[in-house]
Amino acid sequence: MAAIPQKITVEVVTPERRVMTKECDEVILPGVMGSFGVLPGHAAMLSALQPGVAMVRTGNEKSIMAVGGGFAEVLPDRVIVLAETCEMSNEIDIDRAKQSVVEWEQRLKDKTAGAETDVDVARVKILKHLARISAKQWR
Repeated sequence: MAAIPQKITVEVVTPERRVMTKECDEVILPGVMGSFGVLPGHAAMLSALQPGVAMVRTGNEKSIMAVGGGFAEVLPDRVIVLAETCEMSNEIDIDRAKQSVVEWEQRLKDKTAGAETDVDVARVKILKHLARISAKQWR
């Protein structure tokens, strides 16, 4: 019987860049059915991700990021996150994120004024920017 690994290697990538690769103790991700945590030795699984806050913990250090949806592959010793977008909390401009939420909400309100705004696209954009705000405000 194989021993339970002591650490998990987490890799987070977007189409534009590799956001993070590191060994850690715990990963929490925003799954479409709700947030879920991964510890060393977790059962293998695949999950779709929704826009939300992800956390990677190594000892007492936490790395917080805003994930804009994607997929996660979980193995007993590894988590691979293929994210549509991902920003570390220290990269987020909270004022810009708040302004983007206001702008997308306004686009939905102005839809009757002739703006061509797809409601589902606007909803996802709002959720992504709210995730950015939550990641930046994480304590």
